Amino acid sequence: MRQHLIIDADDTLWENNIFFEEAFDDFCAFLEHSSLTPEGVRGILDEIELANARTHGYGSLNFARNLQQCYRRLAEREVLDGDLEVVKGFALRILEQPVDPLPGVAETLEYLASRHDLALFTKGHPEEQKLKIDRSGLGVWFGHTAIVKEKDVASYRSLVGQLGWPAERTWMVGNSPKSDINPALEAGLNAVFVPHERTWTLERQPLREEGPGRLEVVREFAALRSLF
Repeated sequence: MRQHLIIDADDTLWENNIFFEEAFDDFCAFLEHSSLTPEGVRGILDEIELANARTHGYGSLNFARNLQQCYRRLAEREVLDGDLEVVKGFALRILEQPVDPLPGVAETLEYLASRHDLALFTKGHPEEQKLKIDRSGLGVWFGHTAIVKEKDVASYRSLVGQLGWPAERTWMVGNSPKSDINPALEAGLNAVFVPHERTWTLERQPLREEGPGRLEVVREFAALRSLF
């Protein structure tokens, strides 16, 4: 039976978080804090990102703002405008990174699009996400694309309502328990978890075990062919 597949973008279709991690490593090296380990710095940056995401959302530009705020809080020297520009540059370099599909993604999307209805569902800065979709070359396989500020229960219900997709035949596919799997299941949809070893720390949660929908776990994106 024809199914309706909602598919995540970052770290499901292409690498994303590794570039943020590289920017963070450069930030720590530039900060040169005398007592905090990178893990300690990361904890403070996580607090800043959690607070700011509610207002500003996600993406490289917002990450730049968060790094600058973290630098102002932790710098053990006078904070100069030039230093803040250097910090900002670590984040903006993310925009220049390649958007190459992960192994098996392109072929699997082509296969799935011939059998089912596909929608791309991602969060972040709209223009940045649109640029990544265009550069990936994968947009051709999706009948609908939605970019939202936050992927929560309300946004899933709004999307399936807009598309007119019945919950029992609709699946969310992604790598993030927080944004992809748990809210989709809570909204009454099915879900397929595709783990990624470098998923952002703030996107990790225990998988929801109760709900009306089915939960499947696969090792890689190409395994979707055996499910659908």
